[in-house]
Amino acid sequence: MNSVFSIIFFVIIGIGEVFSQSQTPWLGAGKEVDPYHYTQVKHEFYQNAAVSCAHPLASLIGAQIMKRGGNAFDAGIAVQLALAVVYPAAGNIGGGGFLIAKKATNEFLAIDYREVAPGRASKNMYLDKDGNAQLDLSQNGRLASGVPGTIAGIFSTLPAAKLNFKILIQPAIDLAANGYVITEREANSLNSNQKAFIKNNSYSPAFVKSAAWKAGDTLFQPELAATLTRIKENGAKGFYEGETAKLIAEEMQRGNGIITVEDLKNYQAKIRKPLSFNYGGYQIHGFPPPSSGGIILLQMMKMVENTQQLKKGFQSPEATQIMIESERRAYADRAEHLGDPDFWKVPIKALSNEQYISKRMSDFTPGIASKSSQVKAGDIKESEETTHISIYDKEGNMVSITTTLNGGYGSKTVVKGAGFLLNNEMDDFSVKPGVANMFGAVGGEANSIQPGKRMLSSMCPVIVTKNGKPVIVVGTPGGTTIPTSVFQALMNVLEFNMNTDDAINQPKFHHQHLPDEVFIEPGFPDKLKTSLNSMGYKLTNRNSIGKTELIYIHGNKKIEAAADRRGDDSVAGY
Repeated sequence: MNSVFSIIFFVIIGIGEVFSQSQTPWLGAGKEVDPYHYTQVKHEFYQNAAVSCAHPLASLIGAQIMKRGGNAFDAGIAVQLALAVVYPAAGNIGGGGFLIAKKATNEFLAIDYREVAPGRASKNMYLDKDGNAQLDLSQNGRLASGVPGTIAGIFSTLPAAKLNFKILIQPAIDLAANGYVITEREANSLNSNQKAFIKNNSYSPAFVKSAAWKAGDTLFQPELAATLTRIKENGAKGFYEGETAKLIAEEMQRGNGIITVEDLKNYQAKIRKPLSFNYGGYQIHGFPPPSSGGIILLQMMKMVENTQQLKKGFQSPEATQIMIESERRAYADRAEHLGDPDFWKVPIKALSNEQYISKRMSDFTPGIASKSSQVKAGDIKESEETTHISIYDKEGNMVSITTTLNGGYGSKTVVKGAGFLLNNEMDDFSVKPGVANMFGAVGGEANSIQPGKRMLSSMCPVIVTKNGKPVIVVGTPGGTTIPTSVFQALMNVLEFNMNTDDAINQPKFHHQHLPDEVFIEPGFPDKLKTSLNSMGYKLTNRNSIGKTELIYIHGNKKIEAAADRRGDDSVAGY
């Protein structure tokens, strides 16, 4: 038996839909997690530890890791690896992300494992001979991929963990090798991407089959199992060097990709200083650039703090308007001032200055919509398919992780022989000033392409404390909607006194400066829509915004965990 997790399963009883097929469960040590029968649990209370993430199997694995002696960092590693198997649309080893944590010892940790531009990348690499942006190249296929950072991030997290890495990766290996039952939502997602998988691959990967996928089918990924086994045996070198690196380089050569063996060998995760600020007696800890999420969240929360409009309450026209206007101004600054701090002098101190933030709202007029054509970036004198994991353990460790492939299934290209999808993060650079990326975000020189540079991100993993004590672990996927989704979840809890389930599932809205419109989810109140229309806002209906994972630590040591109802997200704990 390789580990206590060699193959783990049992049927978890909870709230939600059960997904199963008639197949004999694996036999192994314990019976904690059954990949053929599992349940979505959307909202639950626990006494010791909790996980909230995008897939029930990954949440269950994280909870069992902690139950068997691991801490929140062990769980974070195991959950990320499991999601690389059971959530191929965004769970990944071919992408990157950010981790922010508060240890039980009160130390903070922020790890940046964002992808980087390959050594052969150049500023105008996605422009044709006439200077027109070719967004298909930055969004699909091999040229769209930056150098992956996830595995480096996992090994940078390992010193804070307690268990042997081989224990943490084994559940993912077992899931890839022996298969797991897919949900209806996963089946529909795979079916809708069949043409893209066929177009962007030189062979038929595990996600392609002749008949349509349906709920209850089992997805087997033997090539991915082999890759994970190489990582288990050789550590980070099992990905960035040797056979896996060779397979990635060969995949690049099948098309127009430019990642080399040298790019992979040279990749390094980086330790950053968390971006922390006070709000209403709470301490909010977010991620600094190259994530834009932390600074955007800081600006939005400070713009609305202690305002009379916010005191009118949840979904009041006054509170909603001032939140929209704070979003507009923060995103205007994002486009102009934010980028990779190793390549661009990001004016964090100036952007987070309370006098500057107050000045940004000086042209706000209650009851009248501002115009993005008139709201520019501030004068500084000093730059969607993602997944989030929230974890809290019995020792008091808080871990918030957001990772991504960028678009759904990233570049749609699977590394032949290695079985994992490559990211399409190059689209998160400013391909050309003023040209919007797939999420509608525009940028300029601060986020232009340079070899070795990290592309600007919207990811926003957050932890909240009060007087040094744990309160909230939160984050979400959603491209440029990430910071506004986290903003609204925090407002719902800290200002509007909602429980975790309501806080993340109430209809959301989003404004990002350009385009000058407010995106709203289904269920957004008609009365509120009428009020905003009368103020001059253009409202645009869209599908769900984000899938937020939130854990609230109550003062009586009761842990309340919620998983978003917009997806297959699920909580687990003990």
